[in-house]
Amino acid sequence: MNELIFLVEDAVEGGFTARALGESIFTEAETLIELRKMVRDAVLCHFEEGATPQIIKLVF
Repeated sequence: MNELIFLVEDAVEGGFTARALGESIFTEAETLIELRKMVRDAVLCHFEEGATPQIIKLVF
């Protein structure tokens, strides 16, 4: 997999949520800067070493 797309939405209780399309990855954060870090961390935890996508896109 070369590319992974996350759908970013406003969270009801404040902050943001991000859900990967086609994978069961979900994360949330208070700010967009923090959300980017959380997405990277979630992707690294989800895929084995060497199998992570080259491109991660956040779609709002």
